[in-house]
Amino acid sequence: MSTTASGTAHPQKISVLFVCLGNICRSTMAEGIFRSIVKDESSPYYNLIGKVDSCGTGGYHIGAQPDSRTMSTLADNGITNYVHAARKLRDSDFRDFDYIFAMDNANLMDLERWMDRSKRSSSSKAQVMLFGQFSGTGRKEVVQDPYYIGRDAFEKAFEQCKRFSTNFLEQTFPDVAKTT
Repeated sequence: MSTTASGTAHPQKISVLFVCLGNICRSTMAEGIFRSIVKDESSPYYNLIGKVDSCGTGGYHIGAQPDSRTMSTLADNGITNYVHAARKLRDSDFRDFDYIFAMDNANLMDLERWMDRSKRSSSSKAQVMLFGQFSGTGRKEVVQDPYYIGRDAFEKAFEQCKRFSTNFLEQTFPDVAKTT
């Protein structure tokens, strides 16, 4: 059992899955950032977050490492220990994760369709939503696919994923010290 600073009990650590199309740019960027915030033993969220992963709705890059521009953007921002092999979304993800975050509206629609089909064969506990719901701007944002755009788009994706991660954690655990 984990407990927030205010004494609110969480019977188990929460789990988070980040989803984009191919699982080599945006979702891996989000996962790397989120892990850097919550998996350090000095993090106030360390005992509150369990499993963190990412995947794609398409199987285009299964087994591949994240895009080199994702990795260099993470490294330029001090995240140098991130390792991942791309994978495709599974029915079991809807049972295994508490939160499933889509990077854009097309990913969200794919997840909702998949979840509807998956519900027939498994019990889903996941809350599926647009990651940009935690933009902090009062409006939902999408993380544009930077793959064909270039380095500036990877930097923008980093900024968004960092901001969304921080806002999600602060809203989910309001009694825990801020992450930034």
